[in-house]
Amino acid sequence: MNGPEGGQSWGHNWEAAVLAPFSLRDGRAPAGADEVVLDAELASRSGVTVGRPVKIAVRSSPVEFRVSGIAAPKSGDGLTRQSALFFSPEKAAELAATPGQAHAIGVLAEPGVTPGDLAEKIRDAVGTAKVTVATGVERSTVEFLDVSQTRMLLMALAGSFGGFALLIAVFVVASTLALVINQRRREFALLRAIAATPQQIRKLIGAETMLVAVVAGVLGSVLGVAVGFGLRNAFGAIGVIPPDFELAISPLPLIAALALGLGTARLAAWSASRRPSSIRPVEALGEAAVERRELGRVRLVIGCALVVAGLGGSFVPIFLNGEAALAASSSSALIIVIGLAVVSPKVVAVMTRLLAPVLVRTSRISGYLAAANSQANSRRLAAAVTPVMLAVSFALSMFYSQTTGAAARQEETVRSTTADQILSSGTGGLSPEVAEAARRIPGVAAATAVVRTEVLNTVQEQDSLRVERYAAQGLDGDQVRGTLDLGVVSGKITDLTGNTVAMSESEADWYDKKIGDEVEFYFGDGAPAKLRLVATYTRDQAFGRYVLPAALARAHTGDQLDDAVLVRQQPDADSATVTAALNGLAGRYPGLTVAPGTSVAAPGGGQQQAQFYVNLVAVGVILGYVVISVANTLVMSTAQRSREFALLRLIGTTKRQVVRMMRFEALATVGVAAVLGTVVAGVPLVLLNLGLRGTPLPSGPITVFAGIIAGAILLGLVSLGLATRVALRSKPIEAIGLRE
Repeated sequence: MNGPEGGQSWGHNWEAAVLAPFSLRDGRAPAGADEVVLDAELASRSGVTVGRPVKIAVRSSPVEFRVSGIAAPKSGDGLTRQSALFFSPEKAAELAATPGQAHAIGVLAEPGVTPGDLAEKIRDAVGTAKVTVATGVERSTVEFLDVSQTRMLLMALAGSFGGFALLIAVFVVASTLALVINQRRREFALLRAIAATPQQIRKLIGAETMLVAVVAGVLGSVLGVAVGFGLRNAFGAIGVIPPDFELAISPLPLIAALALGLGTARLAAWSASRRPSSIRPVEALGEAAVERRELGRVRLVIGCALVVAGLGGSFVPIFLNGEAALAASSSSALIIVIGLAVVSPKVVAVMTRLLAPVLVRTSRISGYLAAANSQANSRRLAAAVTPVMLAVSFALSMFYSQTTGAAARQEETVRSTTADQILSSGTGGLSPEVAEAARRIPGVAAATAVVRTEVLNTVQEQDSLRVERYAAQGLDGDQVRGTLDLGVVSGKITDLTGNTVAMSESEADWYDKKIGDEVEFYFGDGAPAKLRLVATYTRDQAFGRYVLPAALARAHTGDQLDDAVLVRQQPDADSATVTAALNGLAGRYPGLTVAPGTSVAAPGGGQQQAQFYVNLVAVGVILGYVVISVANTLVMSTAQRSREFALLRLIGTTKRQVVRMMRFEALATVGVAAVLGTVVAGVPLVLLNLGLRGTPLPSGPITVFAGIIAGAILLGLVSLGLATRVALRSKPIEAIGLRE
């Protein structure tokens, strides 16, 4: 029995009905072990009435009950997130398989007692070390586990997403400010020449920046609420968060976002104001006339050091795998981008020297002018190249690192699985009886239950304790041979019984554990574990860092069910006969499906796919911001050239030739940015694929790469094209007299 809209059905003890509250509409409360009360919506959908027998799949095995009553909440016939079934207290405890324990205790306040006061009294009575007392909206995290997981996911996403956004904002804002300040270099030169101090120049730039930032920050904070609702809808549509998960609107995030935005703008203003404020008055007007070409030695050293550090970090996936490799690859690409941004005028100058002959040969007039402009104004071009390069490299790195990680896990899982058939369930988990039943079928050589779980480790960090979660699996050690190949390098996987554990080779080396040593960690339910190490293996992308005996892993999961059963046939067995017998188990265990071993999916596929969608949406938001900034930068760099365009037209250049010149410059700008962005993302991605998959080619559709490059080219052509046409509207004789 599925819940509303394909959701879940949950069983409860009848005493818990008062918490909804549910009340009987028909019949009576369940008294015997074979009686059940259904909510009215489920009963109506199933066509069941009081006194009728029903079969309910309990731990994937159908059990017959008699409907003793039908209940409903105060409003409606049922709940929106689940279908509710109520058993007698004894039967509910038996089905929960946790004698003497309860998932939660609901407490109702007497009339006149507020929930907050009652919560404080409960905390004082039992102590916060033993229980967590939730009231108000916090009760949802206890009743619905997906709500608690969603809040943790959103908090983690906000942290990583916010960090990336702030870092990108610093570079984009700094690049834009550098371009604006470069356009005003004559003004600052004049101020320095008439005795303005460096501090006054810095204060002027800082005050102007903060004034604009306050206005933009207020508008952005308000629009951010709309973006938040859009993200909630997007995450709900792809199944990352519950569809009914609501956002809590508070002024604190808006204030924090505004403060961070102002801090980012102030940092960017400080960085951009260093040069115009430190130049000597006697040099100011001379430098303002011609663009300063050389870079400071400190800037060159910092930029080169960052590029070298990023390239060094790109080699991490050769030695590590899993999430650490993915994080190192993405971080390395970002560090390289930062390094190239610092020395971008030098890099762009080299690229334009290589590109200039091509432009000249392409067009004798417009191409020559575009090449000359690009070579003479490398700083202006660098300010336009940097954000485009950032957008291209960021998009490529984030997308293809995710597809590469998923492909690596899937490929290793397929290589590691030697079973002939896989038993799974379309309605949830499998009863532990399924593996036993499969082993009794003639022609079956081995059948191991697979229990996917996680283990917890704690890491002491100064004054705090950090909890790390690792994927783990439970397997039947004596049944693994012939169904799975873990890549065992030491010990025996057949010894995986009782209180034992197998660890990945890298994890064992990290904790300096040898065969026979005691390994301490926590099970997924928080229970402490002290297990003896019996084997180490290499294929941890397919099996996680820890492998436990199936019975031990099952005992520490909430439903105590198996996720799958891997079956290996005897060499002389008839495959059709064995498959037919396995399919016959579906009559005893509803929802059971039989699939060939080659169709195995990597563990945590649903979670990884959800994470991929989350990253994709987050990257889309960041790229949207970068695209707007890129367009703004390109338009600004073109709008300041109205006098240049007027001069070209007065000396005989036609409007069409000027437009063609700007098209060539746009192609040069975007071309340099696309090449640099591709190389920046490509080096870490190639090394990531070599480390995880043994091939240099990233996994994923090439159409995404083509779309990103085409989007960058289109953005450059449209932005510069529109700005050029606006700048050419004025008559040359009028534009030449305009103030710069």
